[in-house]
Formats: sequence, structure tokens, C-alpha cells
Amino acid sequence: MMTETILLIAETDAARIDAYLAENTELSRSKLSKLIKDGAVTKNDRACKPNTEVRTGDTIRILAPVTEDAVLPEPENIPLDVVYEDGDLAVVNKPKGMVVHPAPGNESGTLVNALLYRFGTLSEANGPRPGIVHRIDRFTSGLLVVAKNDKTHEALSRQFADHTAHREYVCLVHGNLKEDSGTVDAPIGRHKTDRKRMAVVENGRRAVTHWRVAERFGTETLLDVSLETGRTHQIRVHMAYIKHPILGDEVYGSPAPKLGLSGQALHGYRLTFTHPATGETMSFCVPIPADFQTALKRLGSALSHENAPYLP
Repeated sequence: MMTETILLIAETDAARIDAYLAENTELSRSKLSKLIKDGAVTKNDRACKPNTEVRTGDTIRILAPVTEDAVLPEPENIPLDVVYEDGDLAVVNKPKGMVVHPAPGNESGTLVNALLYRFGTLSEANGPRPGIVHRIDRFTSGLLVVAKNDKTHEALSRQFADHTAHREYVCLVHGNLKEDSGTVDAPIGRHKTDRKRMAVVENGRRAVTHWRVAERFGTETLLDVSLETGRTHQIRVHMAYIKHPILGDEVYGSPAPKLGLSGQALHGYRLTFTHPATGETMSFCVPIPADFQTALKRLGSALSHENAPYLP
């Protein structure tokens, strides 16, 4: 039977590891219970019981069987915008519309397929998602760091868990925000009726988004956004929650794209982390996509978007 290793660096404390994993993986409680009983779950390299406590920073590994319907990625010759590369990692600028890893319904044409063709060997610490340390939505463009080996993968995962790695985004939202900056601290979980969507829910995982105004256009506002946590669809959900959804984001309440946009106006323009092997601070910036630039020009933006991420 084929198996996959799932690596997690705990971002919060939890009274029981079985409850923590049920919330932070796609595995069912019954499957997790069996894996824990079989010794396939370790915390800091030691076997666990269902009631083992979890502390922030703990390293949790799950050796799980690969299901028959799992989509195993194959190398595909797909162009990639590689911003940086060395023997341990790579930084890529993912285009809007590209899925990060294969899944039912998106078996090919993903970033992972392209990475396997380009680099050959990637970390195996994320099972059928080789190399993927963190993700961004299919219709969000921007920077991702990719691990080429498990040691690098674990070190980078720890940085995202303890918030020493930083991601910054630019987005164009509906409306004119009253303040110049703010923070949305609202828990995110699965929508109660639509399981494909996320929502602010009382029992969700803590999610914190910081924003500041970059430019105002009256009916729209350009925001600089930084993430303190990394929940699924976090920026999109939080912007909709404060009644300023991202332009072009049809899932979370925005009208259809306009101003020349081809989808949602959300882009991860800056990524900063410490290189696990050298200890060097690595910081990368990429300009916003062409359709996003077009939208801002039509709004009369005074910023230079071609030669800088978007802010002076």
C-alpha cells in the first residue's frame, strides 16, 4: 500500500491531538483515530495517543495510506515564472488561473505538475503535493516558495507557523474604507451550507488580516494586505466580511469582473523568509499582473505599477 507523509507545524495549542488534526487536515476523525492507534502519528518524533496535548511549534507527522482516488501528480512541460532558484528551494510567481496541486477535477495542468517537470526532485513532506509549503487560491496570482527537500520543507513550514515568514498582497476592493488602516481578527471555517466556501464562523480557526490603504478611487480602494495567519481564502473572506469584497471575486459577493479584470484583483506581490541553509533573509517582489494594472489605470491610479510591486 502506498503511503504519504503529512507534515504539520502546530500554529496553536490544543488539548487533544486528534481534535487538532481533524481541524487541520482533510482526514476524518475515524481515520485519524486508527492512524494514531497504529502508531502512524508522531509529535516531535514520538508516538501519540488521541489525548496527547499539542503546543505551538510542535512537529506532527502523519504516515497515511494513499487512497485509490488520490490524484498522483506527473511532470508536465508547463511554462513557469521562476523568480529564484538554488539547490534547496525555488520561488515562483504563480499566474492567475493555475491550480497549485492536482485534485479531483483538476488532475493536470497544475503548479505541481510544472514544478516536477522543471526541477525533477521536490520535498515529499506534503504527500501528493510535493514541494508545496504554502498555497494561494487558483484565481490569485503571486509568489510561492517551493521546497526541494524535506529538511528545507520542514524549516520553511516552521517559519510560516511561527509567523517569521511574511506574505504581502495587493487587492482592489469595492467601496471607500473609512480608516487608513485596520485589522480583521475573525475566525474562519467551512460555510455552514456551502462546503466549497469558507466563512467567518464562531468555531473557526483564528484568522488575522492586516490592511492599509494604498490609494483611493472613491468607489474602489487599493489595499496593501499582510497575513498574520494563513487560512483558506482568508483575504477574500475577511474583505467580504467587512463589506468590501475584492473586485472580480464572484464567490464572496463581488459583481462580475470589470475595468478589464480577468477574475479577482488579488496578487501576492512580496514574500520574505529566512533561507534554511544559509540563514540569509530572502525577500522577493513581483509586479501586479497586466489586467490588474489596466484596471488601476482606468481608475486613474497615480502609482507606478510596471516597475514596482505597486507602492513607492
